[in-house]
Amino acid sequence: MTILLTATIVCLTACCNKNQETTMNRIDKNCIEKTVKTLCDKYADVEGGADRIKRGVEQAAAFWTEADGTPAEFEAFCTENFVAEPDERARMAAQLERNFESLWGCFNKMNVDLNLPIHLDGPDPTPLDELFGAYSPSAHFTDDMFEQKIAFIVVLNFPFYSLEEKNTLGGDWSRQQWAYARLGDVFTAHVPAECQQALSAQLSAADNYISSYNIQMGHLLNEKGDRLFPDLSLITHWGLRDELKTHYNKGEEGLAKQRMIYQVMRRIIDQSIPEGVINNPDYDWNPYDNTVTKDGKEVSMKAEPDTRYQYFLDNFHAMQQVDRYNPRYPTAIARAFDEDMEVSFDEIEKLFDAFCSSPQVGEVAQLIEQRMGRKLEPFDIWYDGFKSRSTLNEDDLSTQTRKLYPDREAFATQGMPSILKQLGFSQEKNDFICSHITVDPSRGAGHAWESNMRSDNARLRTRIGKDGMDYKGYNIAVHEFGHNVEQTITLHNVDHYIMKGVPNTAFTEALAFVFQVRDLDFLGYKNDDPTREAMETLDIFWGCYEIMGVALVDMYSWRWLYEHPDATVAQLKEQVIRTAQEVWNKYYAQYLGEKDSPILAIYSHMIDSPLYLANYPYGHIIEFQLEQQLKGKSVAAEIERIYPVGRLTPKHWMRHAVGGEVSTQPLLDAASLALQTVK
Repeated sequence: MTILLTATIVCLTACCNKNQETTMNRIDKNCIEKTVKTLCDKYADVEGGADRIKRGVEQAAAFWTEADGTPAEFEAFCTENFVAEPDERARMAAQLERNFESLWGCFNKMNVDLNLPIHLDGPDPTPLDELFGAYSPSAHFTDDMFEQKIAFIVVLNFPFYSLEEKNTLGGDWSRQQWAYARLGDVFTAHVPAECQQALSAQLSAADNYISSYNIQMGHLLNEKGDRLFPDLSLITHWGLRDELKTHYNKGEEGLAKQRMIYQVMRRIIDQSIPEGVINNPDYDWNPYDNTVTKDGKEVSMKAEPDTRYQYFLDNFHAMQQVDRYNPRYPTAIARAFDEDMEVSFDEIEKLFDAFCSSPQVGEVAQLIEQRMGRKLEPFDIWYDGFKSRSTLNEDDLSTQTRKLYPDREAFATQGMPSILKQLGFSQEKNDFICSHITVDPSRGAGHAWESNMRSDNARLRTRIGKDGMDYKGYNIAVHEFGHNVEQTITLHNVDHYIMKGVPNTAFTEALAFVFQVRDLDFLGYKNDDPTREAMETLDIFWGCYEIMGVALVDMYSWRWLYEHPDATVAQLKEQVIRTAQEVWNKYYAQYLGEKDSPILAIYSHMIDSPLYLANYPYGHIIEFQLEQQLKGKSVAAEIERIYPVGRLTPKHWMRHAVGGEVSTQPLLDAASLALQTVK
């Protein structure tokens, strides 16, 4: 299957390269000025003044090609299609929103349906399943919109505003003006369908690689040949990490398991893992000496051939094909930060650097050492002892969750309504939200998939075993349910469809974290410990510290790729590992007992979700500020107040939500206070 799908990607990329040079008509300055003057003379009192006319004409001219018409035809098009009258412009905006909802909603539903064999638990996907999963129904959307001149009408009448302009001007905008500005974000590039399809196919292939990457824990052997784990199939990295977290209250036996998981992770990172043990229970594997045995006899087996980094590199090359058609966001980095997050790379880097360099890190690390009675080791970046569940036996929790939720229907009909009721949602709102969410058993670790039209449902995916939902699956389900609640509210309760959603994915992660931290409360475990708030603060703090380093490795690796676009897969692997070690040595080695650890490079997001990782720590920061806002209030009431504001920029959204902007300082200050409380 890999050969077949790779051939498809290569073919699409070749087509993209072939069509790379678009014959631009280069609408000259004189034509633009003449068109602007004609419109200004015709509409002297236009809403928004000459600036709106000038923006619209200049931005439309930037996309006009020879195929679209002559300069004279461009001028005529602008004159005929510019809408000056406010009511007529509002009607046009409503018409665009209605039609975009239909298009985007149906595209999304097709994507969901085509990916069901890949995303849901069941028979292994066939080669045909993977080809359909790689297909992007929306690949031709932009091409079609420009060909039909719809995109030019949108650009002309609803021009683009930069992030700086949105942040500066947006405080005085009405909701209608914000909707107009978001319409201006729809067509900021004209990427050919071949490039869109090639990118979709590549990301689908990377996702399938990660979704099928399981380690058979019952077949791991230590130096003595002992099996430390039962028959578990754990996906990398999520399953391995979460399993490691469960062994903090299990003494030397738990420590031995954690060290073995750490060694497995190192083998995955440097690709010395034997290829045949991946997702395969036929062999036993000692990750320490890297030997493979079958029926007690050692067998020779080749290492995985840098497959992990080949997918990473292929992602980069697919993004490069898209880059050349993005004048406003010309790199994947710019699209991930300036366009999607609406926060710059430099701002995120400074935020994370200041946090990871703070004196509070050393103080919290010292507290963890005292609590565990041993020196910290690299895998203690996932220390889980501040959570309420750290004193509970996960096997007991799994027994309870399996009984409560033997299948997806039980979580959908009992679990979700119970959670919303405990958060304070009315029965009417409870019923409405739950009726718009579909629960599915996941092949991968789990995820939430939003709906893009109000007649469709959001999807909640988590792992559900044959004997029911274990605690890990339940914990993931609660997290994903938080996403689904946000997705439902910000689709159905916003005043303009184009404003649906949140500023960026960090803001939906924040609400998911708000849900997830309460998972034991939802099971009936009440923690009356007076230090609970302090412990929760320290848990968020340590989680931010861990994931910020991971995000920086991802960010720096992509920056290096753009500086070295001709890098080989071997060079990329070497650089990613070197970058992980450098970030580790700068922020972690002094506290976690080992120099040059590559552990920060284990996250699977680096392979199947390019440049996404920064959203997690950013989301944790927002989560903490949200939690401060929620104190003493109804969680449900605050969610219903905050989230319907929709997709403002992060700056304006946070001002609405908590009265301030995104900042690590509240968490740093609270961590200092928490340390005093716990000590």
